Amino acid sequence: MLGDPVGAAVIFQGDRATLYHNPAKSASTCDHCPHIYIFVCARGIMAGIYTTNSPDACLYVANDSRANIIVVENQKQLDTILEVKDKLPHLKAIVQYSGSLKEKLPNLYSWEEFMGLGPEVSDQELDEVICSQKANQCCVLIYTSGTTGSPKGVMLSHDNITWTAHHASRAGDIYLPLSHIAAQIYDLWTGIQWGEQVSFAQPDALKGSLIDTLREVTPTAHMGVPRVWEKIVEKIKEGISRCGYMKRKLVTWAMSVSLEANQRLPKDEKSFLFTLADSLVLQKLRAELGFSNCMKFFSGAAPIGSETLQFFLGLNIRLYEAYGMSESSGPHFMSGPKVYRFSSCGKVVPGCQYKLVNVDGDGNGEVCFCGRNIFMGFLNLKDKTKEALDEDGWLQSGDLGKVDEDGFLYITGRIKELIITAGGENIPPLPIEDAVKQELPIISNAMLIGDKRKFLSMLLTLKCTINPETTEPTDILSLEAVEFCQRLGSQSTKVSDIIGGKDKLVYQSIEEGIARVNSKATSNAQRIQKCTILGKDFSIVGGELGPTMKLRRPVVLQMHHSEIESFYRE
Repeated sequence: MLGDPVGAAVIFQGDRATLYHNPAKSASTCDHCPHIYIFVCARGIMAGIYTTNSPDACLYVANDSRANIIVVENQKQLDTILEVKDKLPHLKAIVQYSGSLKEKLPNLYSWEEFMGLGPEVSDQELDEVICSQKANQCCVLIYTSGTTGSPKGVMLSHDNITWTAHHASRAGDIYLPLSHIAAQIYDLWTGIQWGEQVSFAQPDALKGSLIDTLREVTPTAHMGVPRVWEKIVEKIKEGISRCGYMKRKLVTWAMSVSLEANQRLPKDEKSFLFTLADSLVLQKLRAELGFSNCMKFFSGAAPIGSETLQFFLGLNIRLYEAYGMSESSGPHFMSGPKVYRFSSCGKVVPGCQYKLVNVDGDGNGEVCFCGRNIFMGFLNLKDKTKEALDEDGWLQSGDLGKVDEDGFLYITGRIKELIITAGGENIPPLPIEDAVKQELPIISNAMLIGDKRKFLSMLLTLKCTINPETTEPTDILSLEAVEFCQRLGSQSTKVSDIIGGKDKLVYQSIEEGIARVNSKATSNAQRIQKCTILGKDFSIVGGELGPTMKLRRPVVLQMHHSEIESFYRE
């Protein structure tokens, strides 16, 4: 690396930098993410832009944060910023992190040129800037994904970051984007805190290269969002289906033994049969996934379905859930090897506090946070800050949860997503949606409808292949979906072969699956009365999913307004 990186940033000290790039594989956090570290050291404030953001979304974040410097990775991202730069009055410089500049423009620097500015700053000035940092100063802006409106800039202080990095679990490998708080805590700050080696997945990880990276790196800890764990499950199932009859039976037997052992026995009290199944079959499966050395597997950023958790238990892999928010600097509750209950988010991180408010008869209440990890407030949004923080400094998460007698937290829904029917029944959608997906392996996404309505209905999408270039869902059914059809006697291989009632066998099976879910409902109001299968699966590109693959319910409601209204016509 040329020059003095922090010295280069000191020239722009006190400025706000916006980072817009894809992480590539690197053995060292500091080598890979110098722009994050150096701007924070130079008394700057760092914000992030998702690589999936449109030019308008980039403009919003850069304007709201009053970005003075924007760091991009390549020409494609540079072109996006150049498209909107004239609308950014605070912008002083653009820095391209990798590759050579195609043309020289005013205030546009290559990374080498930017590093070359460092020697202009004396060591004394550099030391003074670094030492002038205050624990309560804002150093990072995390923009929420905006599933229910415009993104909000979450202001995190030096103390928020360093305290959380010290107390959070040492999960050193992750492939969330660096504009997400979980990625920053684990990729960057925790790695620095504990001296960990951090490996980054390739930019096309979600297009299929992730497994190759895992095999090469063989991480000791790994974290992903639920949707990615679900994609891994689909890949494994496809691989198993291609095996010969005897091998397929052996894998199925080993996974059933592991699932039963992990559900019934403590981790250190496994039977001989389990040991045999693990050594003969499951260890090899984990090695093929790149998990031969992995001791901790984490899931976060969104709730994960019980079916996915059970599948990985069948591989003798416990997925430890972390729960928190950008506003809590990431994790506030964590599971781990010694703090584990199935489907639980674990216990509160030591040093943090929590409480449940407005608890109902079933023990469900809004989860509230308190501690040194709680954010400073929302940038430029005092009213929203007052809504999120009460007078005593408690952060209201907006999530519903219950805590068992041993202190394990279970998230049961989200207040804003809570469906209140026309009859006044309060219904959290997630448990019903998960139940449908568990009953029907052909279903990719299920979204419950019914707020202020007479009855519940549901939008369904089918599992399909993904275009590796565009990451858009295709019309081709996934192998798991095709096998589901074949078991019914159906010859369908495309989504278009099924929708619109074309495949009566599949429709009948879906109706029967929903009937099974309805049979377990606690009241008639919680029964699904109508549903429809959409022609295309949800995706980030399509806008139905946010950058961390959370379902953007308001967007889906608007996009499929006509289908929804047809459910409720007399």
